[in-house]
Amino acid sequence: MSKTALITGATRGIGRSIALHLGQSGYQVLVNGTKQALIDEVVREIRLAGGEATGYGANVADSSAVTAMVDAAAAQYGKIDVLIHNAGNLRDHKCERMTDDAWQSVLDVHLHGAFYCISRVLPHMQTHGGDILLMTSTAGLAGSVGQVNYSAAKAGILGIVWTLAAELRCHRIWVNAISPAALTDMTRPVIEHMTEKYARLNEPFPDFWKVGHPDDIARFVAGLLTEPDQDLTGEIFAINGTKVTTWQKPEPVFSADGVDRFFTAWRQQKGRK
Repeated sequence: MSKTALITGATRGIGRSIALHLGQSGYQVLVNGTKQALIDEVVREIRLAGGEATGYGANVADSSAVTAMVDAAAAQYGKIDVLIHNAGNLRDHKCERMTDDAWQSVLDVHLHGAFYCISRVLPHMQTHGGDILLMTSTAGLAGSVGQVNYSAAKAGILGIVWTLAAELRCHRIWVNAISPAALTDMTRPVIEHMTEKYARLNEPFPDFWKVGHPDDIARFVAGLLTEPDQDLTGEIFAINGTKVTTWQKPEPVFSADGVDRFFTAWRQQKGRK
């Protein structure tokens, strides 16, 4: 029996590439988005390639809409084997200029949306196991100036992954995250800006901003979902083109007994007296 994969934000960029790739790999693809015309386009493309797909319009920031989507998908297919939470948005500003709405909007889609989707899917996954893949970012792993909302949301994703990897292992549900670097509608404006900036400065374009294609992410996802290693959970994978990097959990750097001793050790570690 074919596996079912629910992919949020599957109408453009990385989500679309994953949907098309899994559709060609024998999955029943549940295509989520907010614009019906774009949903229908992805569904049609999967079917024309010989795959099976169904579209579900729902804003993942709306918990009741997510409930209705998951209930409809489970009723149609009987189970959900894979959840890939890819839906995202950007409302970039420095903190002093960020509005409450810009803060809330980004957390609603990335972080709250992840929780809504996971909590609704779990009852349809716990009896037979499955995979949950969440999209994080280097903004969540290392911070990003001008993206305090996005960085906070993506850092929150890490907490979800590490917690649920331990919590759901007993149900044979594997939880991992991907930090993708690819040219998409979301990243294109930033990359174009940086390209113009370094060209204006007549400086080499930094490797950091050289990113791959959404299909690179899709190929990795397909490989991850077929990987038989039962310990492959709670991992953070960074994908840029064909390069795959793993990030580890933060670990203690050093400790000292007492405030004075601590700051003395701190200064010594920083090379200061």
